[in-house]
Amino acid sequence: MTTLQAQTVPAHIHALDAHDPLRHKREEFVLPEGAIYLDGNSLGAMPRRVPARLSHVASQEWGQQLIRSWTAQTRDDPAEAAQDWMALPDRVAAKVARLIGAGPHEVAVGDSTSVNTFKALAAALSLAGERRVILTDADNFPTDLYMAQGLGTLTGDLELRRVPAADVAANLTSDVGVLLLTEVDYRTGRRLDMAALSEQARAQGILTVWDLAHSAGAFAVDLNGCRADFAVGCGYKFLNGGPGAPAFLFVAERHHAAAPVVLSGWMGHADPFEMARDYAPAPGARRFVVGTPQVLSLSALDTALDVFADVDLRDVREKSLSLGRTFMALMEPLLSRFPLTLVTPTAEVERGSQVSYRHPQAREVMAHLIAAGIIGDFRTPDILRFGLTPLYHSHADVWHAVQGIGAVLEARA
Repeated sequence: MTTLQAQTVPAHIHALDAHDPLRHKREEFVLPEGAIYLDGNSLGAMPRRVPARLSHVASQEWGQQLIRSWTAQTRDDPAEAAQDWMALPDRVAAKVARLIGAGPHEVAVGDSTSVNTFKALAAALSLAGERRVILTDADNFPTDLYMAQGLGTLTGDLELRRVPAADVAANLTSDVGVLLLTEVDYRTGRRLDMAALSEQARAQGILTVWDLAHSAGAFAVDLNGCRADFAVGCGYKFLNGGPGAPAFLFVAERHHAAAPVVLSGWMGHADPFEMARDYAPAPGARRFVVGTPQVLSLSALDTALDVFADVDLRDVREKSLSLGRTFMALMEPLLSRFPLTLVTPTAEVERGSQVSYRHPQAREVMAHLIAAGIIGDFRTPDILRFGLTPLYHSHADVWHAVQGIGAVLEARA
């Protein structure tokens, strides 16, 4: 038994775990011994089936099949005929689509979140016509802001208008072409109302680009239900696809014919191996796939997504909220003893799947917590961030983590 697990968990915490419909999913992940991992919102834990898949891809698909693995027609084993590399982005896209409320043909998988943000912004601005303002949250994730700034440098006629998140709705004016927002704030865990903001933007003729980096896999997203236009997200956080896992891009079907593909690579061509000299887009969102699929990382993500196959996303959301409620309730006594300030909304409709606190020495505190086996995250300037992953966290984990946090703060005091 580790030090973190030595204390007796209260009966009411055990009761929460006993009634958890997702408790069996924990065994499908590799989790570090002697630690409580609360940073899945930066890098998800590894699903147990991933190493075997990667080994097979390396030793058989690459090692033995070599170039023949690109096409199903050349596979020797009929069971592997459906696993050709050319179709790998589409297979992964279909698995992601289920989690974000999209059709498989509306999702393209590949590249990074940053590159996909560039693609989405360029396409949305083209559809926006003469409107050259991108409206965004002033504290949006930096790479989203950087991509918008870079696009502005390229075109020379864009304005990136940054306002506080609370003021976004009031700034949906007639000169705005695109609304660029992250659904769940990476620092505080505050969740925006995607449906309401998308509807308000649409009423003003404004297209929406949503960043789902801290949403996809943490709870059910309903892009089509919200009538979102574009969305992006990464594969390595709550989707558990591994470091640098490929990202995804959502393009609503109604925009497929008109939205331009500014990065028109050969893998987005209707017939890549025809080697035509002029670009003709593939059907659906596949046209937004640019270059050769990253087979190893895509294969890891493909297998990682299988952990969601038998999961009801409503259970994922309910457990996420329960973990958050438990965490905040257990932390409450510490707030009166130490310089901690809760910055995550207590209203559940406004909360993602993390809990964050301000502390004047947050960097140093987090370093001590990690050394003690409580692996959370520090975000500038003073945020202690704790990610909650419903598929592999228990309420007992939360209880042990808070006991450890209290011990570290007490020792520092």
